[in-house]
Amino acid sequence: TGPLKDMNFSIPEGGGVRFIYQFTSQPPAVSFRANGEKDGIIDIVQKTGILYLNGSLDWETKAVHRLQVESLDEQGNTVEGPYAVTIYVEDVNDNPPEFDQLKYTGVVRQNSRPGKPFMYVHATDRDDPTTPHAQLVYNILHHFPNPYSEMLFEVDKVTGAISPSRTGSYYLDPQKQDTFTLVVTVKDMAGMTTNAFTSSADVIITVKESLWKAPSTIRIQENSTQVHPVKISQVYSNEPNVTYDVFEKEKLPRLPFSIDQNGVIYVTQPLDREEKDTYTFFVVTKDNEGELVDKPLQIHVIVEDINDNPPVCQQALTIIEVQENEGAGSNIGTLYATDKDEKDTLNSYLRFKIESQVPSVPASNLFFIQQDTGILQLTGQSLNKRIASNYSLKVQVKDPDFQTICDVQIHVIDINDQIPIFEKSVYPNVTVAENIPIGSVILEIQATDGDEPDTGSSYIIYQVKEGDPNNDFIIETDSKTIRGFVRINKALDFETTPVYNLVINATNPEPLVSSVQYNSSSLTFFKVFVTNVDEAPIFQSTVYKAEVSEDIPVNTLVMTVEAFDPEGDSKIVPKEVQGKHTQYLACRESLFFCKNLAPSRNWRCGRVVVNVSSAADCWAKSLTTLILQLNDVNDNPPLLAMDHPPFFCHPLSGGERALIQADDPDKQWFYSTFSFSLAADMNARNNWEISKVNATHAYLSPKHVNFEEKVYNVPVIINDNGNPPLERKVNLEVNVCKCSSEKSCF
Repeated sequence: TGPLKDMNFSIPEGGGVRFIYQFTSQPPAVSFRANGEKDGIIDIVQKTGILYLNGSLDWETKAVHRLQVESLDEQGNTVEGPYAVTIYVEDVNDNPPEFDQLKYTGVVRQNSRPGKPFMYVHATDRDDPTTPHAQLVYNILHHFPNPYSEMLFEVDKVTGAISPSRTGSYYLDPQKQDTFTLVVTVKDMAGMTTNAFTSSADVIITVKESLWKAPSTIRIQENSTQVHPVKISQVYSNEPNVTYDVFEKEKLPRLPFSIDQNGVIYVTQPLDREEKDTYTFFVVTKDNEGELVDKPLQIHVIVEDINDNPPVCQQALTIIEVQENEGAGSNIGTLYATDKDEKDTLNSYLRFKIESQVPSVPASNLFFIQQDTGILQLTGQSLNKRIASNYSLKVQVKDPDFQTICDVQIHVIDINDQIPIFEKSVYPNVTVAENIPIGSVILEIQATDGDEPDTGSSYIIYQVKEGDPNNDFIIETDSKTIRGFVRINKALDFETTPVYNLVINATNPEPLVSSVQYNSSSLTFFKVFVTNVDEAPIFQSTVYKAEVSEDIPVNTLVMTVEAFDPEGDSKIVPKEVQGKHTQYLACRESLFFCKNLAPSRNWRCGRVVVNVSSAADCWAKSLTTLILQLNDVNDNPPLLAMDHPPFFCHPLSGGERALIQADDPDKQWFYSTFSFSLAADMNARNNWEISKVNATHAYLSPKHVNFEEKVYNVPVIINDNGNPPLERKVNLEVNVCKCSSEKSCF
């Protein structure tokens, strides 16, 4: 209820008969009148001023109703108004969405780009489009058939665009399945409520073979004389209005291929197979925004060979060596030539032929060449170096269109048909002392060979054939003079071998021909007499080692040292001990005794030298080394290892602690481990406590803060981990003092 004035009302559609408002009047008004867009639904009770609906409003029919309301007196004259009354009809979601077709059909190409629409579905809703009532969402409800775990198609929820999914772009194949049926749904209320209206439509999709295919391998003949560019192939995109482009797979100075906007591929210049025989590049399509439309296609081009290259001799001059005793038909070498044209084709197939032979003695056809392989052979007779030492051949090498002349030079080499002959069959005896240095030359020998110099047939190897089972001698050959030098290879020993009867042979590294054998002319003989030298004594061992404990009693036997005379002339007795630690050892008839190894000796391993000499020659002396390992005994209790006594600043505030450290002069086999404790002193235990930090350190801490400013003696017991373990009690002086600002005692 209210006075008559301009008013707006919002009323949901539907709902039937209802009161809207009651206007009140001012005297002399006695009735009301409404005019305007009442549409037979809206009216006013004249006497009471009640504005009401006598039916249901419908937003889809009329969304706004505009009225004029006035009050009248008894004579029907206007008292107030007319005033504007506007009724806005509020939309209610009372209309389901409807597809514009019951069934849709579409075509998609194999390998189409994922997400690229190929068709659309469309639905409308009669409800207010500014409200969620008409906000539509599309989905694929069913997919027939669906052979994969993921759908092959997808629909844009807002636009209704249908496109291949990533899976579909890969798997769609008309050879396997050419037709699919989708059930596409549309929901209003943006699909956000369960009471939204839903409609559906069938979508029939036909899959067709992709137009976007790489052509088969393209073959182009090299050095083409056509006017370029020349069309070589064409590709077709699945999408219209695309831009074609090529890009190279390999980094080339310039790619000799192009493509126009119809997908026609051209070669832009003549190609040379010998320069590059294959090309691989990609063709792509792009949309207006430069994005790829289709997957790149790989194009493969093979350049076909033509015979445009002559044969080439592999070497400017081919040199072949042939022994003069080679038999008829022997392979003596191969002439190699190449052709840059394609391998294993007629264009590179070569044939060989001998054009000439110089000199032509003793015959003009001494050599034969296999026409397909270039292998050279002797014909009917062996060569003779005395007739001709060299031959020059001109060989024709040809392919179907070109020919080349190659030069071959044949050297006739001497055969090993002469044996080495010694200048002397017996050399004078040689006498040497047994201590002659290794490497010394004791004799020079000489043999000669009649074969060609500076070849394996004339080079001579000297060897001891008999009389030297232990290889005490070695013979070296001078490469220029072919002279042999007999040298000492190992130390000689008069007592073992006083005389050597040596047989020396001379041979060639190149085998002799079958008709020739080595004989006595290639042998020589001589004797080596070894003279005796008084040798120094020899110890049984080069180094003697022993281990003893540091507390070993004096006069304890620690080891026995023995020596002998290699000539067996006398008994050898050690005479003296030399070295840094000789005061600890005594030598008596090869026996070594301990003199005094006190526990406090500051050494663990002693090295001394024992001197012996033979009775026959006091200057023939030998030395050996004696190493005595001194093992530690746990005979030192641990002690404190601190540069300064600990202190605490007075007055104490609590929580202070001082670090203490222990050490032990005994050897610790693994690592030192000490335990710290307070002595059984009640005063000490009431005032102090000890806590372990690690194997060698501990903390000393006050148990309270009520300490006077003075020095305290704290009894501390330290134990080591030796065997047996030892302990030491120490009175640790602890200073409680006034401190400076640097936290140190004044």
